[in-house]
Amino acid sequence: MPLWHSLAMPIVASRRYAAGRIVEATLPLDGQPRDPLPPGSFDWIGLHAPDAAEMALLQAQFGLHPLAVEDALNPMQMPKVDGYGQQLFIVARTAVFDVGEKIEYGQTALFLGPDFLVTVRFGSERAHSALRTRLETDAERLTEGPDYVAHAILDFIVDGYQPILEKLEVAVQTIEERAIDAFPEPSTIRRIFRLRRQLRRFVRIVGPMEEVCERLSTTDLPCIDAGARVWYRDVLDHMRRTLRRIAGLNETLASVVETASLLEQHRQGTMTRQLAAWAAILAVPTAIAGIYGMNFEYMPELRQPWGYPAVLALIGAICGGLWLRFRKIDWL
Repeated sequence: MPLWHSLAMPIVASRRYAAGRIVEATLPLDGQPRDPLPPGSFDWIGLHAPDAAEMALLQAQFGLHPLAVEDALNPMQMPKVDGYGQQLFIVARTAVFDVGEKIEYGQTALFLGPDFLVTVRFGSERAHSALRTRLETDAERLTEGPDYVAHAILDFIVDGYQPILEKLEVAVQTIEERAIDAFPEPSTIRRIFRLRRQLRRFVRIVGPMEEVCERLSTTDLPCIDAGARVWYRDVLDHMRRTLRRIAGLNETLASVVETASLLEQHRQGTMTRQLAAWAAILAVPTAIAGIYGMNFEYMPELRQPWGYPAVLALIGAICGGLWLRFRKIDWL
């Protein structure tokens, strides 16, 4: 029994391909250095959450650089691409939308050699099995070698961001529509700031993927043919569109808060003007009544039969004039 069975290594798949076809469905991963493969052949090994001992076997068998192995075992690495001789090491970050509008992050490390590709996945439950099955049915593309498979994995990871953005866009659109009708409640305000915090964290963790894709598509790197760069350029376009959508969502949430604040200020200003207008109208009878409430013996029209109705008519005329004036300037 091979050593990797006894260690229960978390291998998703380990296959050898030649001319775009599977020639070995299960490779023995025993830590023994490999012999060079014939032209047109390569190995694709996929692992999920291996430990240091299991990675040491792969390091010995495929000649992986120790610094790259150390980074692959650290699930908190930022996206990057490093060259080690004739090998290329790529770190990509995965993301999935969890409950409570929270984004959970994982990591996929790729060791790319002239005749092999080793992927080490941490944290993400979105396995590459479906991708591998699809690639194995396309012999023409699989013939292009491990650099094409590496592109397909990166494209698979970047495409995984889209469901997150779609759910975020629905949430942001709902908040935006409600904010037009009324000032957001405190719970909605807290939700807006939670979403903005999630968006900032997404850009901080996943944003460097743009630089990784740009290097892969524009820089002369080991194990990546010049003809394969156009595939990485496509991933770069997808990544840039993703970041633009994130920026748009962030701007929308910021404008929701600003617009809601302006609407609330306008509503409060309208109420203030109405209160001021009614206060001015009520001040007239209050002032006149205050005058007649003073204890003077000699006051005009006190002994006249028309005095009381005249004062009421005067109050009514002044208040009516003020009311018409305030209606004209749209204060009432």
